Amino acid sequence: MTPPERVHHMNSFSEKILGNVGKVIVGKDDQIELLLISLLVGGHVLLEDVPGTGKTKTAKALAASLDLDFKRVQFTIDLLPSDLTGINFFNREANAFVFRKGPVFTNILLADEINRATARTQSSLLECMEEKQVTVDGDTKKLEPPFLVIATQNPVESQGTFPLPEAQLDRFLMMIKMNYPTHEESIDILKRFATDDPLDKLTPVTNKEELFTMQEQARNVFVSDLLYDYAAKIVEATRDSADIAVGASPRALLAFVAAAKARAFVRDRNNCIPDDFKALAVPVLAHRLTIRLQRAVSKEGRFLSKRDMAEEMINRILDTVPCPTEDFSRN
Repeated sequence: MTPPERVHHMNSFSEKILGNVGKVIVGKDDQIELLLISLLVGGHVLLEDVPGTGKTKTAKALAASLDLDFKRVQFTIDLLPSDLTGINFFNREANAFVFRKGPVFTNILLADEINRATARTQSSLLECMEEKQVTVDGDTKKLEPPFLVIATQNPVESQGTFPLPEAQLDRFLMMIKMNYPTHEESIDILKRFATDDPLDKLTPVTNKEELFTMQEQARNVFVSDLLYDYAAKIVEATRDSADIAVGASPRALLAFVAAAKARAFVRDRNNCIPDDFKALAVPVLAHRLTIRLQRAVSKEGRFLSKRDMAEEMINRILDTVPCPTEDFSRN
C-alpha cells in the first residue's frame, strides 16, 4: 500500500488510485505516481527495464483501477502497421468493405518491447500518439479519450532490436525506470503472490468521467512567471551544453510544465513549486537528449550508458540553474 507519509500529501483521487494499484504492485509508488501524472496530462510513457520488473502488471493494474479498456501488443519484427491500426476487409454478407479495429482502439495500449518492431511499424504509432487518430485507406478515425500508450523496452538486449528514433522518443512524455525491488519488497512480493494474483480481484475505484474532471483541474493549476522562467532556463540549458548534440525541444518544455502542474495536483496543491520541476526533469527531459559522448565514467568508476549520461547532465543542469525562492501561489 502507499505509505502514509505519501498519502498525506495527495488528494483523494490520487490516493485511491495509488492505493488500489499498490494492492498489486509492491514498492513502485514513485513510478505509479509518474504514470498517474502522465495520464492526467494525456501523455505517453516509455517504461524501460529488464523483464520481470512489473511493467505489464503495473499497466494492467492502472487500467483496472480506472475502469479503462486495456489491450496489449507484443511487438516483434514481423508486426505490421495494420496489426495495430486495423484493416478494411470485404464482408460478403454486407457486400461492402468493413473496418476491423486494431488494438490501438482502446484506452491504455501496452506496446510490449516496442524496439523489437521495425521503424515502419514504430512510426505507425506516431499518428495515434500525437493526433489521437488513425488513418486507414485515406479514412481517418478518432481514438476515444483517454488514450495512453505505455511502451516497454529492455535496455540491455540490443540483438534484433530497432532503437526508437529521436522523433518518436520526443512523443513520450516520460521515460520511467522500474528498478529491482529491495530485499524487503521481494519478501512482500512472495507473500502477496503466494496463493493467487491480486490483480484478478482488483476492482475499479473511479471512472472515465471523474478522470476527465481531474484532467481539467490539473490543467488549471497555477504556475507563476518565476517558475515559467525556471522551467524555460532548464530546457534551454540542454541546448547550450557541449556534451549534448540535440537538446530538449519546445514540445519538451510544454510537456515539462504540463507534468509539473499535474504533479502539483496529485500532491493536492493548486500551484506549482520548484520541487515539481526538479522531480520531473529527469523522467521528462533525459530521454529527449542526444548525447555527443561515446563513453563516460561515473564518480564510482563504472561506465555509463547514454541514458545514464543524459540523467547526469540533467542533474548537473539542475545544480547550475538558479532556483527561485519566492512565494509561488496565486496572488
